[in-house]
Amino acid sequence: MDESAIRLSGVSRRYGGVAALDGVDLDVAAGAFVALVGGSGSGKTTLLKTVNGLIRPDGGQVRVFGEDVAAAAPHELRRRIGYVFQEVGLFPHLTVAENIAITPKLLGWDDARRAARVAALLELVALPPGVAQRAPSALSGGQRQRVGVARALAAEPRLMLMDEPFGALDPVTRDALGADYRALHERLGLTTLMVTHDMAEAVLLADRVVVLKAGRILADGAPADLLAQATDPDVRALLEAPRRQAERLRERLGA
Repeated sequence: MDESAIRLSGVSRRYGGVAALDGVDLDVAAGAFVALVGGSGSGKTTLLKTVNGLIRPDGGQVRVFGEDVAAAAPHELRRRIGYVFQEVGLFPHLTVAENIAITPKLLGWDDARRAARVAALLELVALPPGVAQRAPSALSGGQRQRVGVARALAAEPRLMLMDEPFGALDPVTRDALGADYRALHERLGLTTLMVTHDMAEAVLLADRVVVLKAGRILADGAPADLLAQATDPDVRALLEAPRRQAERLRERLGA
């Protein structure tokens, strides 16, 4: 039996003459937290979006919990996968509760079940019950991002895809929300695939880091293992960035 949550086999995708993904093989076990890192244009977001069918590869196969994504009905597939991105994308004309309950409503959940789910999720993402009837515009950026996480979790997915989910937040809020999401990942037994340009965030949150460049995987492993073993200069530069930042901070602060 296939125990992979995500399996990419020889996946390729081109935009004109440029290869966004070039024969990528990737296997993500159920329950893992994996970060995709790399420079702009490395293929991170393209890879992420092949998993829920937002982007169709030109070649290769993508499977989610054993199901071929190409053979799945797109709307059914996406309702089973949570998706959080930087811009959040809350509907401004709906209340917070209505935003969170969108997918359960599409799935035919009754009013009582939807209301109970909204209440449980607000508690889960550390928002007060009174937020439920507010408009998204009345919330802070961090609160809106928490609503985005709650909405992604509403239909009880096993898999969460996250594309720079905390990138637009201030550093303190970003750190707190990242830690809270990692705790949710553990508590709910989720599988998480996260795109981030912040290597420190990847090291702090993920169990495994996949480094991409020009549509190919340069390195893949636990952060400490990669740092100890990586010989590619691009990989080492990425992995050593948090250490260099910490050293410069100590120098600035005179610590």
